[in-house]
Amino acid sequence: MIAEIISVGTEIILGSTLNTNTYYLSKKLWEIGVDVLYHTSVKDNPKSLEQVIKIGLERSDILIFTGGLGPTSDDITKEVVSKTLGLDLELNKIMEDNIKKYFSEKDQNMPSNNTKQAYLPKGAKFLTNEIGTAPGIYIEWNGRKIILLPGPPKEMALMFNKYVIPLIQQDFIIKIKTINTIGIGESSLETLLLDIIKEQNNPSLATYAKEGRVDIKIIAKGCDETEVNSMLEDMISKIEDRIAQYIYSYEDESIEEIVFKKLKSKNMKIAFCESCTGGLISTKLTRIPGASQVFDRGIITYSNISKVEEVDVNKNTLDKYGAVSEQVAIEMAKGLLRKTGVDIALSTTGIAGPSGGSELKPVGLVFIGIATKDSSYAIKSIFSGERKSIQNRAALRAFDELRKIL
Repeated sequence: MIAEIISVGTEIILGSTLNTNTYYLSKKLWEIGVDVLYHTSVKDNPKSLEQVIKIGLERSDILIFTGGLGPTSDDITKEVVSKTLGLDLELNKIMEDNIKKYFSEKDQNMPSNNTKQAYLPKGAKFLTNEIGTAPGIYIEWNGRKIILLPGPPKEMALMFNKYVIPLIQQDFIIKIKTINTIGIGESSLETLLLDIIKEQNNPSLATYAKEGRVDIKIIAKGCDETEVNSMLEDMISKIEDRIAQYIYSYEDESIEEIVFKKLKSKNMKIAFCESCTGGLISTKLTRIPGASQVFDRGIITYSNISKVEEVDVNKNTLDKYGAVSEQVAIEMAKGLLRKTGVDIALSTTGIAGPSGGSELKPVGLVFIGIATKDSSYAIKSIFSGERKSIQNRAALRAFDELRKIL
């Protein structure tokens, strides 16, 4: 099912209004399994709009218009769509009364030009506008769905979610599954799955990179729910066979939520000793309700002296290897473990930039130290990007390492 979003309004063409509606609708339509192949913007000009409509009818199954449903003379969407489809406009008294009621509840008289909003193309139906005067319109015409939505984003979004989505989905069943992965880049992940991505039409599969992780969205659709579920499960199984080690969730959760749940289920306590991440790892964990059940403390040992005083890093180790080193990361974690008695202690030390790097220790170099009662070690990573990105990716890498341990 192919959709086209048509934004009507001279203010959009001139750049005086940011077209957030297209962004919102594209995302929502993709989530329910509808392919948006075209975005079109057009001025409040009848001839131009008619041309756009005719082109859309040739290439799309669903046309969604936003804007041009107001009471003024330049609000022409409904009129031009009706004319192009050959549908007469008829006054709907119920809608006219609803619009009058909207104004009367505000102790206002309805301006006469608002009456135009109560006209409905023959055979169409109104979509209720719960927070404005411009009703939407739904038309089925020659096997196509034509939807007219108001321009104000809040009115548009409420109407689309409450009334339009059920109308679009009434002809078929859509199931969506998100697989969350970490520890692999989007290009590498796509390479591992490329033949599956190319071969599949239904279910469809796409990868979406987020900072420090990649999500895989799978959309299966059909008329039989059992068949749709089976297609979805088969696709998930194929993906698991390729990349099981990188999958951390199927519920669109954050990596820190997974770590929290695993710590809680094992009745384990954790503590963090952060340098380059500056408390970010602790912050991510403590955003989760109930974090106190697993989190003992977080210490920011930013300076060298704080590493010595707070977690017993040996000054000779600092002098010999430098603060950003495997040796210091391990000593930080081991010192924190001794002081706290937790089950796992984790440390970070690195160069977040933009300055401070060298040929041997470039910007983005981070060591993550892990200490438990049985072992201690450090992992080395080099992250690219600006300071905030390096810090965030280091924090996510730390949680991923904890996930593997747990």
